Amino acid sequence: MEIREAKDKNINEVLSVEKSAFGYDKEAELVNDLLNDKTAEPRLSLLGFDDGKAIGHILYTKVIIKEFPDTKMSILAPLAVVPEKQKQGVGGELIVRSLEILTKSGVDLVFVLGHPEYYPKFGFKTAGELGFEAPYHIPEEHAEAWMVQELKPGVIGSVKGKIKCSVELNKPEHWRE
Repeated sequence: MEIREAKDKNINEVLSVEKSAFGYDKEAELVNDLLNDKTAEPRLSLLGFDDGKAIGHILYTKVIIKEFPDTKMSILAPLAVVPEKQKQGVGGELIVRSLEILTKSGVDLVFVLGHPEYYPKFGFKTAGELGFEAPYHIPEEHAEAWMVQELKPGVIGSVKGKIKCSVELNKPEHWRE
């Protein structure tokens, strides 16, 4: 698989992967909104290709904790793999490559609201237990789905608080099951 940064010219491929992966338009609409949201910058948008066909997409956007303005943070939302390529390591490759890029770019923490049995394989830990509050209440039965990963050693433990996302992601409908 070839992984490369998604550019403006790739928007149709990005949205096609999102629609195919989720089977509906909601995630594709969110991605489109996030790609046009200035408050989401800096962003990282990567596409995975197999034989020239886009098969996976991952998007990270900026988040902040008001009390820690110098800490660089991102949130992974969403990760999408076309159905015929799921369970073949595509998502994992996108996560690993993107975390390498984010680390090199100086990002300190990465958050995700995702499957609690999937993301820990890539170093994510339950965020609430480490002092990080999601923008909206996460019910106790889903608390393990709110996760964080430290990309700069020593940040967890010295930084905590409530995350604020970009304008487009900071809406309650994106934080419900």
